[in-house]
Parts: sequence; structure tokens; C-alpha cells
Amino acid sequence: MNPPLFRVVMHEPEIPNNTGNIGRTCIATGCALDLIRPLGFDTSEKALRRAGLDYWPRLGVREHDSWDDFVESNGGESALRPRLWMLSTKATRPIWDAPLQRGDVLLFGKETAGLPTDLLEHYADRAITLPMMQRERSLNVATAVCAVVYEGLRQLAARGEIAIGDDGRFPM
Repeated sequence: MNPPLFRVVMHEPEIPNNTGNIGRTCIATGCALDLIRPLGFDTSEKALRRAGLDYWPRLGVREHDSWDDFVESNGGESALRPRLWMLSTKATRPIWDAPLQRGDVLLFGKETAGLPTDLLEHYADRAITLPMMQRERSLNVATAVCAVVYEGLRQLAARGEIAIGDDGRFPM
């Protein structure tokens, strides 16, 4: 099996429907999904079955007890930093100025508060945003994940790193 195109990481997600939609985007695009606790919902087999998330087992979701646990499981700070992109409405660097690479980590915050201030400060050089109209608060996180993943796919295809077939699909 090929490595994922991107690792989508949700920091303390709260809304199960958003995470379900994000999981569906990950399945459709060959991305991995990591969830950092606490979660605002149950991910037990029974809860997933009740929610009709039949694709969830194919997703191979990894759950982490904390941000530090996630960093450690990804080789530590020095290994993670060059692969990390944080999405935030507080950032000023637009997504298209980030040279996304296969295997990059795309970090998104929880629905009600975004990413913690300490993470935004620590990784300020890795913060990017989806530009939007002034005075607008934010996009739904599932929409933001989809937009960022597809910008990443566009960049990979433009550099010839993935090929989009005549049928609109790409092989892993």
C-alpha cells in the first residue's frame, strides 16, 4: 500500500458529522486521518455502525491522546515541523503560497475555537489560511479540509507527481 497523499489531523474535533465528512474526503483522496483527543463524540465500533460510517474501517484512523503524543508518534518535533501546515483564520499566508508535498501533515482545529494559541505561536511559520471575505468568521471545518486537500492535489498534479486520468481519477 502506498503512503497517504496527506495526513489530515483534527485537533480535538467536536462535531461527529464534520469528522465523518472529513473521513469521506480522506477516503476519496487517499489521505490518512488522525484525531487528537479529547473528541466530542464516540468512535467505538457500535457508534460508527449506528452512524452508518461503513467506510470508517478502511480509513485506518489513528487516535492520539494529546498533541505531544501525536508529535512523538511522528518522529518528534524535528521530523514533524518541515511536514506540518496549520490551517487557521488567524494566519495571513494564503494556502497557495504553501508548497504542499506528498505526506505533509494538514492540521485543523476544533469547530468552536480553532487551534490553540500556543500551537499557533510555536509553529507560526507553518500557519496558512484559506482567504475569504472580510468580516466572515470561518468556513465549516469539513469544507476547509476538502478545499486544502484538493489544493494539495492540484499542486501535486501540476508538478507531475500524480496523474489525473481521463476518467478524472488518479491512481495511488
